[in-house]
Amino acid sequence: MLRRRLLTVAVTAVVGLGAAACGAGGDSGEQSTGPVKLRFLSLAWQKESLQANKDLVAKWNAEHPDIQVEYVQGDWNSVHDQLLTSFEGGDAPDVFQYESAAIGEFSKQGYLADLSGLLPADFKGQISQGVWDTVTHDGKITGIPFLLESQVVIANKKLLDAAGVAVPPADGGWTWDEFQANAAKLTKPGQYGVAWALKSPTNRVMNLALNYDGKFFYTDGGKTQVRVGDAEKQVPQRIHDMIYNAKSASPDALGMSGADTLPGFFAGKYAMLPGSVSLRQQMVEQAPAGFDWVTLPPMKGSSANQAANPQTLSVSADSKAQKQAMQFLEFFLNPANMATLAKGDWLVPTGTKANEELVKLTGGKQGWDVAADSAADLTIAPFQTVDGYPEWKTKYATPALQQYFANKITIDQLGTQLVDGGKQVLK
Repeated sequence: MLRRRLLTVAVTAVVGLGAAACGAGGDSGEQSTGPVKLRFLSLAWQKESLQANKDLVAKWNAEHPDIQVEYVQGDWNSVHDQLLTSFEGGDAPDVFQYESAAIGEFSKQGYLADLSGLLPADFKGQISQGVWDTVTHDGKITGIPFLLESQVVIANKKLLDAAGVAVPPADGGWTWDEFQANAAKLTKPGQYGVAWALKSPTNRVMNLALNYDGKFFYTDGGKTQVRVGDAEKQVPQRIHDMIYNAKSASPDALGMSGADTLPGFFAGKYAMLPGSVSLRQQMVEQAPAGFDWVTLPPMKGSSANQAANPQTLSVSADSKAQKQAMQFLEFFLNPANMATLAKGDWLVPTGTKANEELVKLTGGKQGWDVAADSAADLTIAPFQTVDGYPEWKTKYATPALQQYFANKITIDQLGTQLVDGGKQVLK
């Protein structure tokens, strides 16, 4: 996921991708006389997640002497180029971790195995169709989605109590109207109701726009274009209104990342922080002693839908042991194991039973009940299937949104810039 790419990861770069032919551990004769050997490229980087990955591989190897898995450590910052090189060289790992937004390119080039016929029905049924859609290309399932990152709200419980704002249940988030009204209640001299960290606003707007069925990208007759109607304007306009009309959102947070807002949040300058569900980790690790924080569920417009860009596990098309690779993945991602992996990364498991296991494992504390419940509203968004999206985002959407949130252009001018940018990129 994006947050991993922006982190300086203190792990070893991808190594050993060319050590052996896929699934063979050597020539065909060696495979026929010894165990099947699989190479698994993991991008785990957090201490707990690293340990969980290595422990699961060790457990599998101890229980399956005929199918042995070699753990290979990867790096989110360099994995794309490493994988591309290994695919082109014919020595890719049998199984590898990545994300749904990135594997489409490899899928179109024929580098990934179609898992459609290998997935057990009960395994597949644990994950919603909207999430499977993020890894389905030309009718082929080329990845297993297993970890999700939803957008929630972290709040200062003491400030909520003082303002008489009740914490909603895990399965009953506020509407946007309620969120805006409560942000106003939480605003007073020296204290803003909310800090929107909008240094990189495009992905957040694209994600939350699904609350109002805002798609931005529309395809008719094989041609895709950008449209900005009432549905697309809802989220940016509401954020803008909070900053400049209600004055319940801090203008100082506009150029901040999520981490930049934490000192002000801990000091009581902001009562609420909309952000990634993974922000809870920083609350646990960095909040001052006695600081009482809570996780609020995702907000609702006409729905609570958000875009899903799950982390994935794929099998290389060149692997000579695809069935055995699927057997390993079915074990690696069983409900208990998927819950353990999600806990280690502070993310959301895709599987319904894994979510139940996660809540049991954590007692629902530290916002895990909210995190688990949020998985139901994550689905594919149109921007995730548009080849020109990265260029449109960088050249047009981000600068335009930054101008709008800085109150330098109107909502209609924002729409015009986004549409014109689409014309340039989606020719």
